[in-house]
Amino acid sequence: MKNIRNFCIIAHIDHGKSTLADRLLQSTGTISDRDMMDQVLDDMDLEREKGITIKSHAIQINYKHSDGKEYILNLIDTPGHVDFSYEVSRALAACEGCLLLVDATQGIQAQTISNLYLAIENDLEIIPVINKIDMDGAMVDEVRDQIIDLVGCKPDDILLASARTGLGVPEILDAIVSRIPAPQGDPDAPLQALIFDSVFNSFRGIIVYYRILNGRIRKGDKVKFVSTDQEYEADEVGILKLKMSERPEVNCGDVGYIITGIKIAKEVKVGDTITLASNPDPQMVQGFEDVKPMVFAGIFPVDTDDFEELRDCMDKLQLNDASLTYELETSQALGFGFRCGFLGLLHMEIIQERLEREFDQTVITTVPNVGFVAYTTNGQQVTVNNPTEFPDPVKTERIEEPFIKAQIISKPEYIGNIMTLCLGKRGILINQHYLTQTRVELLFEMPLTEIVFDFYDKLKSQTRGYASFDYHPIGYRESDIVKMDILLNGDKVDALSALIHRSRAQDFGRKLCEKLKELVPRQQFQISIQAAIGAKIIARENISAMRKDVTAKCYGGDISRKRKLLEKQKEGKKRMRQIGTVEVPQEAFLAVLKLDD
Repeated sequence: MKNIRNFCIIAHIDHGKSTLADRLLQSTGTISDRDMMDQVLDDMDLEREKGITIKSHAIQINYKHSDGKEYILNLIDTPGHVDFSYEVSRALAACEGCLLLVDATQGIQAQTISNLYLAIENDLEIIPVINKIDMDGAMVDEVRDQIIDLVGCKPDDILLASARTGLGVPEILDAIVSRIPAPQGDPDAPLQALIFDSVFNSFRGIIVYYRILNGRIRKGDKVKFVSTDQEYEADEVGILKLKMSERPEVNCGDVGYIITGIKIAKEVKVGDTITLASNPDPQMVQGFEDVKPMVFAGIFPVDTDDFEELRDCMDKLQLNDASLTYELETSQALGFGFRCGFLGLLHMEIIQERLEREFDQTVITTVPNVGFVAYTTNGQQVTVNNPTEFPDPVKTERIEEPFIKAQIISKPEYIGNIMTLCLGKRGILINQHYLTQTRVELLFEMPLTEIVFDFYDKLKSQTRGYASFDYHPIGYRESDIVKMDILLNGDKVDALSALIHRSRAQDFGRKLCEKLKELVPRQQFQISIQAAIGAKIIARENISAMRKDVTAKCYGGDISRKRKLLEKQKEGKKRMRQIGTVEVPQEAFLAVLKLDD
């Protein structure tokens, strides 16, 4: 165990985590030059296309140190986007140290700080690395001062590197061995292993990834999952190289995988503890927090017959993405589906893409919203994650909405734009202070509802990409929230209902009606699109009927002949309107997300 080191790489988006991981694997010969490619650990097509890491990836590196000893380095590469911070927290729970990467051209950004705090909470050894020092715009001295202010380390502790060229990589490997402590644990104690991830394989069942804290696990052992109280036999155990590598046993301090032939997704929980079935007093590993979804949306199959298939796909996807939560839901317009909780809008978009690509499921996603808490007049507390659960306004005493503390770091020249944006979203400025002369930090308290839709995109465009943003929840506060319904010819379309602050409802309703007017196809009869709060209509648009020119055969003559034909047509349209139904296309549900484009 003295020669094992477990570490991960944390940083803001695009500061070079995956590139540094590539160089570490290449320089230690873990991956042959033939297998080498950019973002080698990112195995999803989506990750390569978008150039981001979505999943944490674990891999074992064998490294021969200059002192002649062989070391085993377990590396976990983590995502940088705020929506995937749960992945980062799980990776940190399996490590003793981390490389904190800061881009020399960008300096410290919001996600750098929040990931750093996560690492400090987990009591990890932090090795600061300034990356991209070979670029023209590198401000090495300035960034070094920022890191010293933030971490409180000595200037000599900060390593300089360029992940693209491989400069400084040997020094990083040396620092990992010399500064990160070896794992603590008793190899002879009963087995105690923390599950930090799992994947579904259609041939082998569920493959569980774990980190052993005490004891060891051998092939053929009877193991027990503590929280579900199920027992299994270890058909295969091993460690994670680029592909899985089988071993007769995995020892204390190591990161590995186990295949037990489990087929049911519900039986594996991230954060659970694996122990031996013969151990009568299993201790759960502490310190693993439950995920708190921020954004809720309904996911429905396009064809209701595909519901069972979609349920299987959701189970398999949840294995691979523990931050996805879902429960059953029915909708008048869309049939059976799921109410899903996501960590953010990017997370929601990625889940939708993965369902389509990996599982071939075409789905309809409803308007995303956040969870509210309603208090009724008889003192009951109701959690409202869905507009259909909204209680009767007459019986409701008050409604509270979730607030967040937003931390925005940017250049001073964009303060005005950021203020205008945040105050327009009902934000309250709490604090503003300069980290350095060219970096200012703004703290706002804001309703989560306001940042769900397009806040991040607007922030980026109004600061030319220079602002970085991070947030965490701070509880619920009373607010004037109303339910806005969309009516098509007087019928409610429950999938387009939204919970919204009263001051924003009219504007939002008008935009939504205009958008739907463009997207709903014209019918043989007139369609009225209305936005309503209760019985009060706040916006309306009409889609005119497609008309056949019935008067074309009348040449001249008395006007009453034309009138007779038009009246006859009008009667037909009226009857058609009573029996006709309006189909709402998939684009209409998605368009709600992009109202301001």
